[in-house]
This record gives sequence, C-alpha cells and structure tokens, in this order.
Amino acid sequence: MLQKMNKIVCFGETLWDLLPSGKVEGGAPMNVVVHARQLGMDAAMVSRVGADELGDGLVNFLNERTVNTDALQRDLIYETGVVQVSLTDAGSPSYTIASPAAWDAIEADEVSKTLVKAADVFVFGSLACREPQSKKALIELASLASLRVLDVNLRTPFYSQELVEELLALADFVKVNEEELALICSWFTQNEDDVTNARFLKAKYDLKAIVVTRGGDGAFFIGEDNAFAEHTGYKVTVADTIGSGDSFLASFLKKWLEGIEPAVCLAYACAVGALVATRKGATPAIYETEISSLIDAKV
Repeated sequence: MLQKMNKIVCFGETLWDLLPSGKVEGGAPMNVVVHARQLGMDAAMVSRVGADELGDGLVNFLNERTVNTDALQRDLIYETGVVQVSLTDAGSPSYTIASPAAWDAIEADEVSKTLVKAADVFVFGSLACREPQSKKALIELASLASLRVLDVNLRTPFYSQELVEELLALADFVKVNEEELALICSWFTQNEDDVTNARFLKAKYDLKAIVVTRGGDGAFFIGEDNAFAEHTGYKVTVADTIGSGDSFLASFLKKWLEGIEPAVCLAYACAVGALVATRKGATPAIYETEISSLIDAKV
C-alpha cells in the first residue's frame, strides 16, 4: 500500500536574495516549500510576484522544482521582492529587505483557500505581515487550516511584540531559534534557560508543539504532554547558513506528519539543515543517501 503524500501549503514572501556572488531564489516560506517538495511532500506556495522578469524567474524556478504555483499571484503595481544579503566570514547572513514588494499584497483568493483547506499543514511567518493586505490574507487562510505552523523568523524592523503575540495565538506549532525564543520570553520577564522558556511559551499559547533550533548545536522539541527530544547537531564545513532553518522545518514536518517519533525527526531535520549549510544558497538539492550517511556517521 502506498504511503499517503502529506500536503503542505506555505504562505508569504517569494523573492530574490542578492548575494555578493549574484542573485538566488529566496524567502523563508518559499525555501520551506521547495525543500518539502524535494523531500517528497505535495507542496504549494501562496504568494505574489510582480509582472516582471524577476517574477517570471521565480515562477519558472518553482515550476522546475515541481511546486504547485496555482496560488502564486501576479501584481501589476508592485515589483517582485528583492533582499540585499551580506555574509560574515562564518557564512551567517544579514538582510536588507526592499519595501514595498509584490508579496506585501497577497490575496486570500478562492484558489489559495481551496489549497489550504485540503492541506495537512499550513506554514507561515512574521515577515509576510509587515503590510495589512498580506496579513489580512494570512489570517483568513489560517482560519481554514487544519494545522497552523508559525516559523517566527523575526526580521528587523518588520515585527512588533503585538504582531508576534497575535501570530503565536494563531499557531498550533511553533518553530523558533534560540535568540528569538529569548527575546519573546523577555517580553514576559521570563528569562530562564532555553528549555524552560520553551515550556513557558508552549503553555502560554496552548501549543501542540514547539521546536527550538540552536544553529550548529542542533535543536530540541517539546510536544504533547511535554514530551521532550533533543539533538546536538552535526559538525560540517559551512558555506553559508541561508535556508538551513527553513530546510530543517520542512524536514521535521515531513517526518512528524508521518507519525515518526520526535527524536528521529530531529536527527533527520538537523542532518538536512547541516547539508544545506555546506552549500551556497537556500535551496540546493539534497538527497536521501546524503542524509542517511550523515545520520549514520553521527551514530
């Protein structure tokens, strides 16, 4: 009997990262959807690009990666989004995000509503809420989703405590990195260790699960009944870390939706994130044989 192919819909920014070496396709939710698709999920993107050459390029890229682009809208006013990316010597990125962009004007049209209703999981982040139109569409679509996953993904200056609290209240599952976790918890004078902070956030927003990434040091997961799992990560030679967290999220969700135990999900997701960090750009091709080899080498 064939295993069910779980469906994922990602909402938010589709754009070009302008790196020192040239432009590459980017945007956190688009990175998630591309990795989810290449790992075998049925994946669709809800976003908006300009009626321009850069928009054509993103549509072609997603089609080549066999992502469903039925809900990738075209805008006649705003241009396709771009981000200037600077890298440290260690490969860590910083971003200057152009505003406004086409992905600020996403609409909750009938195509996107149909996709979200049929999906097993709906993934979104905070950046797509920087303008009222896309935020309105996100909230409307989230109301139709069976499982809502928030990838916090804070980008200065495009977030506020009020916005993050609103999105946390909307979510069932949260992915956050350790710096974002510490910042959010500090708003509530909750300044403990990572695990205590994560348990606090999970309880405060009645989350089904929370996963906290620690860069090269792995990640941990807290699920129902406060079940805990942790992985210390894999040591690799880093080219850049762009897209590593996005690939981690896609990988974790793939396994978790298949009913795999969280410790195994973490090992798999950390391996994928590490492999992405060994290559330039956010969405390099990653193969199951590579993932298995890295996991086996750790053991």
